[in-house]
Amino acid sequence: MSASDRPLASAALFDTAIGTCAIAWGASGVFRFALPDGDPESTRAYILRRHRTVDIREADPTPEIAEVITRIRAHLNGDLDDLQWIPLDMAALNDFDRAVYAVTRAIAPGHTLNYGAVANRIGAPHGAQAVGQSLGRNPIPLIVPCHRVLAADNALTGFSAPGGLTTKQRLLEIERTPGFGEPTLF
Repeated sequence: MSASDRPLASAALFDTAIGTCAIAWGASGVFRFALPDGDPESTRAYILRRHRTVDIREADPTPEIAEVITRIRAHLNGDLDDLQWIPLDMAALNDFDRAVYAVTRAIAPGHTLNYGAVANRIGAPHGAQAVGQSLGRNPIPLIVPCHRVLAADNALTGFSAPGGLTTKQRLLEIERTPGFGEPTLF
């Protein structure tokens, strides 16, 4: 397939309370999301990177994506939304990642699960490490809220999105999540 034959997808950058985010979408839904990465140009470079066999171009948001952007901005300003209504395109992902992301996406703002609990819910009781690896590959952070998955002792670990653990902590604070980062008594 030559470059001119590859299908096109669209992407847009937008400002939020935490910095410049970006979103990429195609006909089936959102397939990539970027949290702020130091500066807008780094975020732009990430979001426009070719996705499998799809080329991505910067474009004005469709009305549906404009609504997604509006609700993400509101969420990051503290008007919380579970964002589960946003259509996602996860066709390029493997079955394990899709299962992990489905469980993770069901975690409401202000709540958390640990890696082992996610593994149990997908039928992989000893798969906490594999869940962590899957979440480290998450191409749609915030919408697939991997920041809501913590270590067994509620420690903030394993956030590979831009900003690392600082961003994870900030997102949990915005969502008014109690008890994260605090050791459990039992």
